[in-house]
Amino acid sequence: MDKTLIIMAAGMGSRYGGLKQLDGVGPEGETIIDYSVFDAQRAGFSKVVCIIRPDIEEEFKQKVGSKFSDTIKVEYAFQKLDAIPEGFEVPSKREKPWGTAHALLSAASQVDGPFIVINADDFYGKTSFLSASRFLDEINPETLHAALIGYRLKNTLSPHGVVSRGICRVDGSNALSEIEEVHGIGRTEEGQIVDSSNRILDEESFVSMNMWVSTPAIFPYIQEYFTDFLSNHGSELKSEFYIPDVISILLKKGLKVPVIETEEKWYGITYREDKPELRAAIMGAIERGEYPPSLHKE
Repeated sequence: MDKTLIIMAAGMGSRYGGLKQLDGVGPEGETIIDYSVFDAQRAGFSKVVCIIRPDIEEEFKQKVGSKFSDTIKVEYAFQKLDAIPEGFEVPSKREKPWGTAHALLSAASQVDGPFIVINADDFYGKTSFLSASRFLDEINPETLHAALIGYRLKNTLSPHGVVSRGICRVDGSNALSEIEEVHGIGRTEEGQIVDSSNRILDEESFVSMNMWVSTPAIFPYIQEYFTDFLSNHGSELKSEFYIPDVISILLKKGLKVPVIETEEKWYGITYREDKPELRAAIMGAIERGEYPPSLHKE
């Protein structure tokens, strides 16, 4: 069964200060995307769809896609601000596209099998991809299924600033019951994890790092809910339609969404100061034999 990796790489990188998707973090300039594709390939994924903006197409293909196009099928989808259903108009002053669910929808025509979708700027770890692959191997790819690779909150913080996370509530069988988007999360000097209102958070809570697993049957629902979203929020300049918004509606309709635990520690480059820690983590993994010294050695 063919499995597809979808990479959301159309973000603006506003806090980071540049196109962080193209920033080299490995010993030979490998990007986070290079490591994600490497991990996905050895977990059994055979195709990659990169969701990008048209204005970065040439640079992205040259610096990223060309490096692994010889070993895995690579396609590109474009998240465009004006890619909306008939009957709606883009507000004249709106600049950014419509969020992660809109990004995923832009790749719908290129996905004909079960898939995993991830952020371009998050380093997820190899076992997370293996867990996603095993889940997809056990389901019927023709029907609607979805799952979340769940990280522990304590493993997803940045020492260089606060972060936003989707805090997950689960039932007794670790099925998702609710996602709460929480902002301003950081660790205090006393060691507690708090949010922007100083609410103490359980460091063992599951959080979403946008590593979702699903089947193509989800796309008609995304399209339907995107139309509803535009009806209610389409005139707003900064409103966004997120994947957890879709999942939350489906939960209310009875879909069971397992949260598959990973003990991996998340690394990312939310802030420029995060980069040295990420590079050190990659070098440590190379020394332990988890990755080759060069991902693209001929």
